[in-house]
Amino acid sequence: MALLVGIDEAGFGPILGPLVVSCCGFTIPQDRLPEDLWHMLRRSVCQTRRKQNGRLLITDSKKAHSKSAGLRDLERTALAALTSLGQSPSDVAQLLSILCPDVMPRLNPYPWYQDLSQHPLDAQDEAVTLAAHVFQKDMKDQGMEFSLVKSLCLDVGTYNHQVQAVRNKARVLLSTSCSLIQFAWQQNQHDWIQVVVDRQGGRMHYRATLQRFFPDLDMHVQEENDQVSRYRMTDGRRTMDLSFQVKADAVSLPVSLASMISKWVRELLIIQINRYWQGFCHDIKPTAGYWQDGTRFIEEIRRRVPQVPFNEQLFIRCR
Repeated sequence: MALLVGIDEAGFGPILGPLVVSCCGFTIPQDRLPEDLWHMLRRSVCQTRRKQNGRLLITDSKKAHSKSAGLRDLERTALAALTSLGQSPSDVAQLLSILCPDVMPRLNPYPWYQDLSQHPLDAQDEAVTLAAHVFQKDMKDQGMEFSLVKSLCLDVGTYNHQVQAVRNKARVLLSTSCSLIQFAWQQNQHDWIQVVVDRQGGRMHYRATLQRFFPDLDMHVQEENDQVSRYRMTDGRRTMDLSFQVKADAVSLPVSLASMISKWVRELLIIQINRYWQGFCHDIKPTAGYWQDGTRFIEEIRRRVPQVPFNEQLFIRCR
């Protein structure tokens, strides 16, 4: 058996809200690693909404989330995946405690994150329970299981601190992704692990950073080009094949699932920001936090609710 892991982020570009990076892992027979998981699990999952028919939508989060659909597909898929691991969070606070417990104490200074336990999730919804059951059975029939999920949520204060320290937000994203690769390596009990990371930006060379995170592993650079960078690392007993791939969410189901979980967590926290400020001025137009509209939102709350102070270091990203 081997561990197949996908890593992707949500929120790299915005001016407001957290950066969330997630990893999802499947235990799978090693000889089936090259196979298409969407095809293997076609009874329980699909890649496009028009072919859904009750199955879980697992795709690039940008395709799963829209104004008309809202968070419906993101939430259903993420909750079904968590349910298959025996986790059923009933509210946002419980969800964060499961996926990214390290962030919980860091959220204490944020006034907009003080009532996360008051915002419920539908983990016990019949549709979620049924979808999780079908997903589990489909995986069992294929000799595999969903075995690992974790998110790293960089709240704005943490994000700003890290970016200001290295003066480069791409380096912060890479370091966060490498922390999840470390986590997957440490959790893996099998001889082989394959990790696919959705590449951000034009970086092609990752060897130096990987050697800093895995100083005790022997490393071989397999290829580095404008589409994919591949590495093989080993400690003599276990081996990890690692690739940073352009548009990996189109070819890797674990990457797509990580993308959806990251997006869902980020959107839930953006909702809290909008609710907080609309509590002072109900007709402030909500924001998704991206630069142009996020700047509009910042200017609007400064103009319309000047009596409510906020710490810019905890609210506005430096880059």
